Amino acid sequence: MRRELLLVFVAAVALYLPTVRYGIVQDDRAIIASNPAAHSIGAALRAFDDPYWPRETGAGLYRPVTILSYAVDWTISGGRPGWLHVMNALWHGLATVLLVMLLARWLPTLAAAAAGLVFAWHPVHVEAVSSLVGRAELLTAVGILGAVLAARRGRWALAVLCAAFAMFSKEHGVIVGVVILLDKWLLRPHPLSPSPSGRGGTNDRAYPVGFWIALGVVTIGFLAAWFAVGWAGENDAAAVFYDRGTWGRLAIALPAALRAALVLIWPASLSVDYNPQVLPARDGISIAAVLGLGVVVGVPALALWCRRRAAAISFGAGIAALSCLPTANLFFPAGVVLAERNLYLAVALPAVFVGWAATWLAARRGLRPAAVAVAILAITCGWRSLARLPAWRDNRSQLVTLLAEHPESYRAHASAAAVFAGAGDTAAARREYQRADSLFSGDRYLNGANAIFLIGIGDTAAAVPLVDRGRRSRAGERMTLRAEFLLELARGHRTGAAAIADSASRRFAREQAWYLQFRQ
Repeated sequence: MRRELLLVFVAAVALYLPTVRYGIVQDDRAIIASNPAAHSIGAALRAFDDPYWPRETGAGLYRPVTILSYAVDWTISGGRPGWLHVMNALWHGLATVLLVMLLARWLPTLAAAAAGLVFAWHPVHVEAVSSLVGRAELLTAVGILGAVLAARRGRWALAVLCAAFAMFSKEHGVIVGVVILLDKWLLRPHPLSPSPSGRGGTNDRAYPVGFWIALGVVTIGFLAAWFAVGWAGENDAAAVFYDRGTWGRLAIALPAALRAALVLIWPASLSVDYNPQVLPARDGISIAAVLGLGVVVGVPALALWCRRRAAAISFGAGIAALSCLPTANLFFPAGVVLAERNLYLAVALPAVFVGWAATWLAARRGLRPAAVAVAILAITCGWRSLARLPAWRDNRSQLVTLLAEHPESYRAHASAAAVFAGAGDTAAARREYQRADSLFSGDRYLNGANAIFLIGIGDTAAAVPLVDRGRRSRAGERMTLRAEFLLELARGHRTGAAAIADSASRRFAREQAWYLQFRQ
C-alpha cells in the first residue's frame, strides 16, 4: 500500500504548490502577520493562555496549537508566506494519507486510494489549504484521523495525544472521541482487505477504560480552557444571527446545510463568502429550509443504514455530520453561516462514495472501466481546484473574484468600500457602503464602520441613523461606541465623548489605545 499512499500524498501536495507565490489574505494578517505570538516559538508558548484572535478584536476563540504551528514556520522561514503555504499543502497531504489508511479497513487498496485522490483534489478544499488561517482545519483533521488510527492499533497514549492536538488546534476537535466510537462501532472489515486485528489491531475487543478516562479528561480540560479564554459571548455569532431566536436562526442554518451538501456533490459554484445575500437572510420557513432539514436528518440516517451494507460510507457520513455539527448553527449560533474551509472533513463522504462506487464498478465491469471513471472524476476535480486557486492569491484577487461571482454579497461591497475609503475615493466608498447596507442592514459592525466613514467626510447627519441602529443591540458594540465617540467629538461634545471613551476602555481589552489618538 506504500505506493498508493505516496501517490495520494504527492497528488495532494502538488496541486497546491502554486500557492508558494501567494501572500497574506484577509484574516491571515490579524492572526499571523500582525500577531507577535505567531512570530516565535517562545512567544507562542507564552501566549498559550491567549485567545486565537487578538484581544483587542473581542473575537475570542482558542487555538494555541495552530498559533504554535505558525510560530514554528515563521522561525524557520523568517516569515515568508510561501513557506507557510507549502506547510499547508504538506499538512493536507498528511490528512489525505491518514484518511486512506483508515478507509483501507473496509475498501480494497485501490478503491481507498481512489477515495484519497478525490479527497486530495476536491475543490471545496481550496479555501482551507490556500488560506493560511485554514491551517486550523488541516491540523484538526490530522489530529482526529490520527487519533482514530492510533486507537485502532492500540497505541493509546498516541491516540490521546492526537486527540489533544486536534482540540487545541480548533474547537471542533472535541468530536474526536465520538469519531473513535464511530470507528469502533463499524467493526466489520471489507472481505478483500486484511483485518486490522490480524495486524495487531484491537477491533475485536473493547478499548481500555483508562483510555476513555484520559480522553475525557483532555476533552473536559480543553472545554474549560476554551470557555475561560476563547469565549467571546455574542460577538462569536455571525452578524446575520444578531437578535434572532431559535427559529430565525434555523431559517438560515437549514438552507446553509443544503448549500453545503450541494457544493460537496457538485462544486461548480463556490464562494469565499456565504453571508447575505449569497445565502439569503430569510425569516421564515422556505423550500430550501425543508430540503436542508432533509440533509440534516438524512446524513446521520445514511450512516446508520450503511453500517452493514457499506461501512466505509457509514464512516464518511458519520465524520461529515460530526465535523459540521459545531459550526452548523443548529443548536447555537457560530461565527460563520457557512465556510468552505469548515467542510474539510465533510469531503470524506463524497470521496468515500467514489471509492465504494469504484469497488462496485470493478466487480461488475472490470478494473479498467473503474479506473477510467475515477481518473475522469479526479482530473475534473483537480482542474476545478487549480482554476479556483487564484482567488486566494491576495486580498485584491479575493475581492475581485467575490464581486464578480457574487455581487449579492454585502460583505463584498463592504470590503470594496473600505478599499475605496483607504484610497481616498470617498464617492466610490460611499456608493459601496450604501450598496452593502441595501443588501443587508443588520451588521452592527458594518453600521459602525459606515458611520465612522461618514463622520470622517463631515456628513454627521447621515451617520446618526447608523449609530442609532447600532444602539439597539449589544452585538458589535465596540464599533458602535467608536462611532458614538467620533459623533460626539464632531458635535463638539468633548465631555460626552470622554465618557464614552472611558466606558469603552473599561469594557474592552486594549481599547484605550484607539481612543487616545483622538484625545491628545
